[in-house]
Amino acid sequence: MDQYIQFVTNHYLLFFALVCVIFLLIQDLLSNSFNKFSSISPVIAVTKMNSDDTVIVDIREPAEFSKSHIENAINIPLAKLDEKLPTLEKFKNSPLIVVCQTGARSVTGCKTLSKAGFVQVFNLLGGMQSWEDNKFPIKNSSKIKD
Repeated sequence: MDQYIQFVTNHYLLFFALVCVIFLLIQDLLSNSFNKFSSISPVIAVTKMNSDDTVIVDIREPAEFSKSHIENAINIPLAKLDEKLPTLEKFKNSPLIVVCQTGARSVTGCKTLSKAGFVQVFNLLGGMQSWEDNKFPIKNSSKIKD
């Protein structure tokens, strides 16, 4: 026990870093276990899109959306998601796949939709980057939609 105390006092920065990493891992584990949404890969997303009446919600900004997007995706920027929830109300029991550019912003969108009572919410892992890396079809728009 004395060796541990001596190690901590001699290497307090390493010990502090260890405590921070453990805290972040526990926080991530707890937040993932209480999420009401799942994350899916692009391959599973395609399977789900082919078998269900799946709705794609693209939460990127209109300029990003116009460059490339999944066909039939609904573009609702993350900043406007709360106010545009009534437009998605008819899809409350349908599977919703939330997409952003890299898969980071879509987690926030999934949390918002889950809190609003949407039952089947999925985050597309890797976002549009992963979708395009898998060479899945994309659509380009010449005009920006709101």
